[in-house]
Amino acid sequence: MYLKIRYKKIEIKEYTKFIDRFKSFKFYLKKINFGIKLPKKKIANTYFFCQKIDICFTDNNDKILYLYENVKSEKIIIKLKAKNIYFLPLGTCKYLNIGNKLNIINR
Repeated sequence: MYLKIRYKKIEIKEYTKFIDRFKSFKFYLKKINFGIKLPKKKIANTYFFCQKIDICFTDNNDKILYLYENVKSEKIIIKLKAKNIYFLPLGTCKYLNIGNKLNIINR
């Protein structure tokens, strides 16, 4: 699946297994150029992330509820109304607005 923002497509990987969710971007040293979707999750934990990221909380219909730009390591963000969490590459959230729907393309 891909997230389309303006003229750019960002690959989104959906992690449903526990070990994938736990690992996500922890100890990832390469430049982040893809996103991660964590379905059915309400808590974003950035402990042991080696880079700054953007975080997007959405509901079941991928309507944006909360946006966090330039999130550092060792942060915990809890949003009980959220149903999905997207970890996105740095600079992605500046083109998104709260209340809009994410443009997800399945391929």
